[in-house]
Amino acid sequence: MRIAFIGIGALGGYFGGRLAKAGNDVIFIARGAMLEALRKDGLRVESPLGDFALPKVQATGDPTAVGHVDAVFVTTKAWQMTEAAQQIRSMIGPETIVVPLQNGVEAYDQLAAVLGSEHVLEGMCHILAMVTAPGVVRHAGAKALITIGERNNVRTPRLEKLVECLSSAEIDTRVPDNIQVALWEKFEFVASFGAVGAITRAPAGVIRSLPETRSLLENAAREIVGLARATGIPVPSESVVGTMKLVDSAPPNGSSSMQRDLVAGRPSELEAQSGSVVRLGRACNFPTPVHEIIYNSLLPGELRARGKLTF
Repeated sequence: MRIAFIGIGALGGYFGGRLAKAGNDVIFIARGAMLEALRKDGLRVESPLGDFALPKVQATGDPTAVGHVDAVFVTTKAWQMTEAAQQIRSMIGPETIVVPLQNGVEAYDQLAAVLGSEHVLEGMCHILAMVTAPGVVRHAGAKALITIGERNNVRTPRLEKLVECLSSAEIDTRVPDNIQVALWEKFEFVASFGAVGAITRAPAGVIRSLPETRSLLENAAREIVGLARATGIPVPSESVVGTMKLVDSAPPNGSSSMQRDLVAGRPSELEAQSGSVVRLGRACNFPTPVHEIIYNSLLPGELRARGKLTF
């Protein structure tokens, strides 16, 4: 397949590298030091599943130069989705499918609004990976999973073709019975852990051991389950137990990317996480007081990181 990855960091580098290694025609759309490194030295992936290097890869900073592709994987930060959607337009042919892999539950709608719902699948991934140097990605855990599905949960030929392509590249791929439930269950963990970690500036070991912060995290997760159900997504209430098990199994010093970005004064995914909870709650008249307090408390720092406030 001819596949483009837009937003080349750890996710795009790892999954795109696997697909290129398997013989697919992969184009990396990158910028800055990453683009320069890919053009000069190619891509190197370090993984417990096996290291590999691709001395020559296709990389460009100009999406309009790519032409039509079979599939586009969007691996930008969630807050870059609107820009990414516009950049993808020139790559869309009659049969092109677009798969977002970011955190959050709004990516499908954001892409469909620009590209048309007929071109978009629901998607997400689970992986622990990081960019250790331009052109070098380190996969730090054995699990690397992509979950995809049609919005209506029908097993279409195009979905099966993409699953086969991913699987042949040694990428674990799952098609759940209900992709929206799967997305919201991941969102429940990511947004709750990210929110509590960001406002407390504490790692997983502290958050889960203090009764006060553990209760805060549980309430944040329950709020998201309630919101999902209010919007018609049948997330089971017992999924909160699963979220807390994930927190309990995390490394004691573990933290979310949103927490790390906010602490470092970088733009974060606040709007796509707690901000999304608050917006969606207001849209369906479902109260979200936990996430609203956290969002309001973190917003000044987020606006400062984006150059919209000075203090």
